[in-house]
Amino acid sequence: VAKDLGLQLPELSDRAVRLLDKGRTQYFTLHGKTGHLVTAERIDREQLCRLVEQCVLRCELIVEGEM
Repeated sequence: VAKDLGLQLPELSDRAVRLLDKGRTQYFTLHGKTGHLVTAERIDREQLCRLVEQCVLRCELIVEGEM
């Protein structure tokens, strides 16, 4: 995420970069030392998308300040 946004790792915390997942469970998080987007917990496709062929999890990335 840091690389894709063109930010250095310290800027992730300086700019209060955070992820917002829709729903009750947060499936993704930012790894503080690498800036990588990682899964926060095991994701069970069968439980989330039982009757849907294409399973999509959406989240938003919020970055404070101008890019």
